[in-house]
Amino acid sequence: MSRRSRRIATLLTVTVVCLGLLIGGGAWLVGTLRDTLAPGLSTGCTATVGDASYKLALDQSQNASLITTLAVQRGMPARAASIALATALQESKLRNIDYGDLDSIGLFQQRPSQGWGSVDEIMDPAFSANAFYDALAQVPGYVDMPVNDAAQIVQRSGYPHAYGKHEALSRAFASAMAGQTPASLNCTLPTATSGSNPQDVISAAQAAVGLFDATTTVNEAGTLVHVPVSPTHGWIVANWALANAHQFGIVEISHAGQTWNRSANTDGRNVGWQAGGSATPELVAIQLAPAIQS
Repeated sequence: MSRRSRRIATLLTVTVVCLGLLIGGGAWLVGTLRDTLAPGLSTGCTATVGDASYKLALDQSQNASLITTLAVQRGMPARAASIALATALQESKLRNIDYGDLDSIGLFQQRPSQGWGSVDEIMDPAFSANAFYDALAQVPGYVDMPVNDAAQIVQRSGYPHAYGKHEALSRAFASAMAGQTPASLNCTLPTATSGSNPQDVISAAQAAVGLFDATTTVNEAGTLVHVPVSPTHGWIVANWALANAHQFGIVEISHAGQTWNRSANTDGRNVGWQAGGSATPELVAIQLAPAIQS
């Protein structure tokens, strides 16, 4: 074999070996990413009414919680929250998006050019939801209307019959998050890596639910936030904490003799509220994971 032939043979051998390593390494990498990105948990939140359960993704659940608690804070009935949730589901899939038809943006696809507010205001979920409720409150008899009809009067959509298909899910989440059906909300979450600043949690809860006095206790598990509540508002606060547990690193919530634990999972889903815990109907206890030390 000539020197040139031997050189070509060597290059071919090296190429084959490298390809084998790349293929093998690629298979290992794909397997590793699969194990990391898909730990087996069916993350999201469910609201159960009777024998029916409805599910939202974690970010959708956070927005649903804010929309519902703002209705309660305004003294509006859970029916108002059902209408608002059905509207946001149809308009943005309950996500605070910065695009839409013409100049429509936000949870409710409101248009700055139509007097709903500035771009910055509409992109604030609380402002957007309150703007929707301001308009809904001007609709005579909206409480007794079909959800679809009330939503259409506010939105004036080019698809006037689109909101009704979201009614069942919206009513379930509004009922759960407004405290009408205690312990009917459950969330399955990935493991918490750290907890938020307790004051950030308290401030966010006060903005959504209303002002209250809260105290904190540092313990081995992190920080425990004690929220005094009236019995009528207890499950509203507890479910707000649950719907926002992912973003704040909440690992356990107790209220009225029941406890939700973030790590209590089986078959890829959380087991939900269980009997136990020392929290009374006048208290919601929110356990945060330890914060990362700088």
